[in-house]
Amino acid sequence: MIQDIDVAGVFTPALLILAVLSYAAHRGVHRLLARAGLYRHVWHPALFDAALYISILGASALLLEHLPT
Repeated sequence: MIQDIDVAGVFTPALLILAVLSYAAHRGVHRLLARAGLYRHVWHPALFDAALYISILGASALLLEHLPT
C-alpha cells in the first residue's frame, strides 16, 4: 500500500486521505438511504452508520492496495 502521499509539499498518510474520501462517500450514501426511507428498517441508525463508514473505508483501502502500479 502507498505509505505517504505528497499534498502541497506535506507528506500525509494514505489512510488519512482515504478516510476523508470515505467520509464524503458515506455522507452521499447516507443521504440516499435516508431519502429512500430505509432508515425506518434499521434497528440502531448510529451503529449502522458507523458500520457503513468502516465498510466504505475498508473497501477503498482494498481497492487502493490492488491497483496496478
